[in-house]
Amino acid sequence: MSARTTGPTVTTGRFTFADWEEQPVGPADATPRLARSTVVNAFAGGIEAGATSAAYTFTYTGEGVGAFTGLELLSGSVDGRKGAFVLEQRGSFDGSGTRCTFEVVPGSATGELAGLSGSGSFTYRAGDTSVAYEFGYTIA
Repeated sequence: MSARTTGPTVTTGRFTFADWEEQPVGPADATPRLARSTVVNAFAGGIEAGATSAAYTFTYTGEGVGAFTGLELLSGSVDGRKGAFVLEQRGSFDGSGTRCTFEVVPGSATGELAGLSGSGSFTYRAGDTSVAYEFGYTIA
């Protein structure tokens, strides 16, 4: 008799961003240069989180071009299960937009989301007011 395995549950939705604050780290006119920012995102769809806390570090390798890493604390629900968790994010950006992949920080999930693991991605296109995401997850 063989065991059946299933893949992760995939959920989708959109998020909006607000309260973007960016500050240079070191010389502001150097290339490459570093900056850090904080932002508040609001997720809707499979992930419901009204106001996240996010912090990012950016490397600018040219005018409006570079890469970033960040952490984001989401408190709300995933497909109706309530709790909180942290996403680790990594991406790149240029004049056309931003591409990002993210993973749940192991051990960070609480409440009904305890045991959550998963990853996802989004692509932001310059000028969009909301961003579509996809998130594949399991809860142990």
